[in-house]
Amino acid sequence: MAVEVHVIKSDTKPTWCPGCGDFGILNATLKAVQATQLDPKDLVVVSGIGCSSNLPHFLRSYGFHGIHGRVMPVATGIRLANPDLTVIATGGDGDGYGIGLGHFIHAMRRNFDLTYIVMNNEIYGLTTGQASPTSEKGMVTKSTPWGSIEWPVNPIALALSAGASYISRGFSGDPKQMATLIEGGLRHKGFALVDVFSPCVTYNKVNTYPFFRERVYKLEDEDHDTSDLLAAYEKAHEWGERIPIGLFYRVDKATYEEEEPALSRGPLVKQPLGLSQEQAEALIQEFR
Repeated sequence: MAVEVHVIKSDTKPTWCPGCGDFGILNATLKAVQATQLDPKDLVVVSGIGCSSNLPHFLRSYGFHGIHGRVMPVATGIRLANPDLTVIATGGDGDGYGIGLGHFIHAMRRNFDLTYIVMNNEIYGLTTGQASPTSEKGMVTKSTPWGSIEWPVNPIALALSAGASYISRGFSGDPKQMATLIEGGLRHKGFALVDVFSPCVTYNKVNTYPFFRERVYKLEDEDHDTSDLLAAYEKAHEWGERIPIGLFYRVDKATYEEEEPALSRGPLVKQPLGLSQEQAEALIQEFR
């Protein structure tokens, strides 16, 4: 039986600002889940803190709304406890590329089998307009009134160097391509990054929909070789008059879950504890 979008979408209504790019990401995620025919009971959506991190509320699946920057520890913990579940991690540039950057790097180098969708609006939206890790150098914000003096994090280049095995970038102004990228990430076995330009229409008056529409081009339209690591690095550093979106790099390699000896007998949640009833009760008593 086909899984329809209305079955996956919850009754909770998003409270994002009208025009926010996150609406497009939500719709693309719903379409991607539908395309892969994932049963909602086999899906977990995890988030940190931020406007973007409300996304788990809008899908009819298991969800976990965590704390700031800690989406990866929760997502990878779920994968280790039960690899039979499909895990989508969601968050923003402040959440994932700021306080959560260390977790992000280690999850990629371990190649956990999960999909991480980052709503990158190059500003802190929830806290009303401070510079974020991806804000451009010189950008004027509430926290940088004379212009940011920091160079921004480059998430695509970082993912390439850290070992992610599926690395892509979308744009909320092109939800069809974005849905394809998310679907590809869900089907891929390994760590899949889907970094998305998601304009903040309230606080970022620089990186707007018109800004991106004038500059973005699709890698698939230029015969980009997604198996070429060096070519992907070149494209990752392309910024200015032309900005690439699409699939930068994809490689097949073993996941952490496949090589973890503790999972060789199946998901931990389905393995016997090896305790008698008396031992289990005594253990529980210690925590009372």
